[in-house]
Amino acid sequence: MTDATAYICHVEVILDDGSTADSTKASGKPARLNIGDKSLSPAFESELAGLKQGDKHKFTLQAVDAFGESNPDAIHYLDKTRFPADMTLETGVIVSFAGPGGSEIPGIVREVAGDSVTVDLNHPLAGQPVTFDLEVMQVI
Repeated sequence: MTDATAYICHVEVILDDGSTADSTKASGKPARLNIGDKSLSPAFESELAGLKQGDKHKFTLQAVDAFGESNPDAIHYLDKTRFPADMTLETGVIVSFAGPGGSEIPGIVREVAGDSVTVDLNHPLAGQPVTFDLEVMQVI
């Protein structure tokens, strides 16, 4: 590993079907990838090792090393009355819940059946392998 503590990179996140889940190129704002602050998995950090400005690197990580496995404990069954009356509740809608310290926790509505709403608080990419296509803009 180099002495670098951060990499400024354009990152494209590609799913198994070849579609792009996210891309910093779309916004024109590269991401800062910090080494050693536990924001990245050890497997992701090892892929960054030795990269220099201008390098391009494409790699695939399994779910456990990317966004984690899907956690069944993060799936909640809530009564419709817990949501605002004017909120559209349908499969795929993202809802926000208050988390610790005033943070927001996003959830995805997976199913609406009668008065029951199934909400998944897992990261949307949890449970699946993901390919990352990086272009190193700067090493700090």
